[in-house]
Amino acid sequence: MSQLLFNNMGLTRSFFIKNVEALEEGLVGIQPEGFNNNIHWHIGHVLTTAESFMFGFPKNTSHLPANYLELFAKGTKPADWQGDVPSVSVLTSQLKDQLKRMKEIPVEGFSKKLEESFLGQETFGELINFVLFHENLHLGHIQAMKRVIEKAEK
Repeated sequence: MSQLLFNNMGLTRSFFIKNVEALEEGLVGIQPEGFNNNIHWHIGHVLTTAESFMFGFPKNTSHLPANYLELFAKGTKPADWQGDVPSVSVLTSQLKDQLKRMKEIPVEGFSKKLEESFLGQETFGELINFVLFHENLHLGHIQAMKRVIEKAEK
């Protein structure tokens, strides 16, 4: 199972990054009608959520600035952003770094029981699977938003 999980981490994150890097810079800040956020927010949200679930951000890891929770946590939105907001290129670099750290997680840790169940996930390995599901969910939002924005610009 551990090799499959590592493969899924690499495949999911690499595909996410490939899609982000293919975006035109002007699209990421547009919030199309009917959507709660913009593409920029989704990218930061994926990074911040994965860091929280997998590395205990902000208490147990210092790889991301603390203000990322104010910018990208569930329930936040770009309309409320204040202060220093990282660019998409900075977020993309951090996504790449995070993938390297994800691949360094000891295999033994995957079977570790969580202190409390989260959405039915009982072990750290199951939580990682949820993180990958979450990442793909947001990639779908990004792809849909891109299509809506491009259609509106024509």
